[in-house]
Amino acid sequence: MSNDEKLKVRKTESKKNALKELTIIKNTIFWIDVVGKGQNENAIFARPFNVKGAFPQQLTSQKYIIKNNFHGYGGKSYKCINFKNNFYLIWIDQITKAVWFQIFKDAALTYKSQNKYLVSVQEPNQLSKSIDGNFDSSFVISEKNLLYGICEINNRDYLFSLNLKKTKQDIHRIKKFKNFAGELSSNRSANLLSWIEWDSPYMPWEKNELFFAQIDLNGEIQKIKKFSNKLINSQKNVSFFQPYWISETHLVCSEDSSGWWNLLFLDVSKIENIFIKKRVERNLIEYGAPQWLSGITFFSGTIKNLFCVAKKENSLIVEQYKDLEFVREFSTPFTSISDFSVFRKKVLLKGYGSDFLGIVFEIDFSKKVLSNFSEQIFFDHIKDCSKPETFWFKGFEAQSTHSFLYKPLVENFRKPPLLVRAHSGPTSCFDGSYNSEVQYWTSKGFFVAEVNYGGSSGFGKAYRERLNYKWGIVDSYDCKALALELIKLNQVDSEKVVIFGNSAGGLTALNCLLYGSIFTAAICKYPVIDLRDMHYNTHRFEKDYLNSLVGNYVKNHDDYINRSPVNFISKIKKPILLFHGKKDTVISYKQTLKIQEILIQNNKYSEVIFFENEGHGFRNVENKEIVMQKSQEFLKNTLNI
Repeated sequence: MSNDEKLKVRKTESKKNALKELTIIKNTIFWIDVVGKGQNENAIFARPFNVKGAFPQQLTSQKYIIKNNFHGYGGKSYKCINFKNNFYLIWIDQITKAVWFQIFKDAALTYKSQNKYLVSVQEPNQLSKSIDGNFDSSFVISEKNLLYGICEINNRDYLFSLNLKKTKQDIHRIKKFKNFAGELSSNRSANLLSWIEWDSPYMPWEKNELFFAQIDLNGEIQKIKKFSNKLINSQKNVSFFQPYWISETHLVCSEDSSGWWNLLFLDVSKIENIFIKKRVERNLIEYGAPQWLSGITFFSGTIKNLFCVAKKENSLIVEQYKDLEFVREFSTPFTSISDFSVFRKKVLLKGYGSDFLGIVFEIDFSKKVLSNFSEQIFFDHIKDCSKPETFWFKGFEAQSTHSFLYKPLVENFRKPPLLVRAHSGPTSCFDGSYNSEVQYWTSKGFFVAEVNYGGSSGFGKAYRERLNYKWGIVDSYDCKALALELIKLNQVDSEKVVIFGNSAGGLTALNCLLYGSIFTAAICKYPVIDLRDMHYNTHRFEKDYLNSLVGNYVKNHDDYINRSPVNFISKIKKPILLFHGKKDTVISYKQTLKIQEILIQNNKYSEVIFFENEGHGFRNVENKEIVMQKSQEFLKNTLNI
């Protein structure tokens, strides 16, 4: 590979992922960023709202690894709460396996001139003893100086409390949940709590329950009430998303009883009689997403000024509500949004687009705001970028299926080779956000297609449920159908079609090679190859995932065998390039090790590469560069280019 090629590969990855887990409290923005040389060393930072040039103030020292491992995939790793006119900062530290806590207040003007926006009122305290488990960061603080949270110990979730006046204390377990719980939230006084629960055989986006609890003066649960309503969930499986308090007695969430995650406003004035205050039913709009991570935010603010994010077809919108009434809709240039946070009329988010990287967006709604966010955001568009084009095609059982097409930026071939990408999850989706790997291949003259096969999220509940009991069938069929359609339209070279897949997408990719002759080769990272092994050995969160994707293990045992590529790997005569990390706790690298010898013996150019220090999802920049270099060499050989 030439030096020029190495430089282009290196450009596909950034050395530093800045501004993670953004939050706004009062006039201050908080976030997590890397400190030191290691990827694990991080700290919490702060700066004033809407002053992007301000020098960031580091609030926590480098002695912590601030990270959330709750339910395996984690989520937001800290929470800042505006309490008693101070900033109560609570974080999860992986070195001590404990919850830490510190209080800050606004600094005087003389300090702010020295880039110190907050001053410490109380030094860092280790609130809890170490636990052999995981904490979530959906913390709640009560007037009695009690911190409430949810933790995971010995494969069971618990509601717990800690006294903010004590240090290194045992967690006080208030409630043992039947199985899983999450998204803890409370009203301002914290005398009412809410959360969601789910149990076997469901994942949280398939079916969960919304619970409320009344807390007594001693901080114990006085009464628990499960929300049940004949219009919503008493007669069907429903998924609630992000229960969020907007006043002392009102809560907003979304639920998918209509087939789409739509808004629901509840009145909880009396816990014995929770009733629907307002329901918003809109087809083709999603106010929610599968809860792989904890702390995903689509709503923020108060009853006086509530802001909501929603997916509307291929774009994202922001809506404003006042006193539960819709005010207006704001169009955005974003393909995805993270870290959505509101304080009074100040809105903070991180937005991603098809031709720009994640940008931090700050806007004060107390001033005049245009309905089109694009007109008030200044950012650099990436030049020489292939823009995604929406393409619907007939997938499994002739159902309309979505994809994004990226046409080559240069004409290096008479007809371009086709790279088909199958996303992970499989309850996930491609959203059209800028992807450096996709752009790398289009700059080489490749045609790239991203398939939102049946089972993908963002297109309603019925679309998600297309994959029920048919994983390994519908997804592979849809990938093949798209490739055939593009060949039929004379867009790509029928002799040079390669499929890419990570994790669940790896199972899709390998099954495409097993059953059909369309694809020339496959490139996979940490692929699912053995459903039987996944049933027995995957981590707790995904243990029951296969119930809906394949079926009950005892009753559908043959399907677990027949849809597992590991059992038929000797039949694959086409080249495969595999990457796997030896620290993967979701899919053991030993599964890939099982097929390594057969694969390399049977298929010319096949190769298996292991990384000692990687888990499920590669983080190390140098390793990512190796993946790109090896992939390019592999395609050069297999496609004879």
